[in-house]
Amino acid sequence: MKAEFKSGLKSYAGEVIIYAGLVAAYYFLVLHYLGGWLDKLFVHDRKLYAGVALGLIIGQGFLLEVLTRLLLSLFKSRTDS
Repeated sequence: MKAEFKSGLKSYAGEVIIYAGLVAAYYFLVLHYLGGWLDKLFVHDRKLYAGVALGLIIGQGFLLEVLTRLLLSLFKSRTDS
């Protein structure tokens, strides 16, 4: 049981670290490339801004989940061999 727990804990910690790095990178990329446009959109058309922001949130969740799963599967296959 302890080996399973350690393996699960390592996998969870790895996923949290990877996900945190991806979220930080995503945040700075959106801020850098879309920050000015989002600010203007917020001032001029709040309804469209809300839709774009919701789309970014949903897209972020999907993309980061796919990337996290991909990276974890790559790391797991390397450690299993």
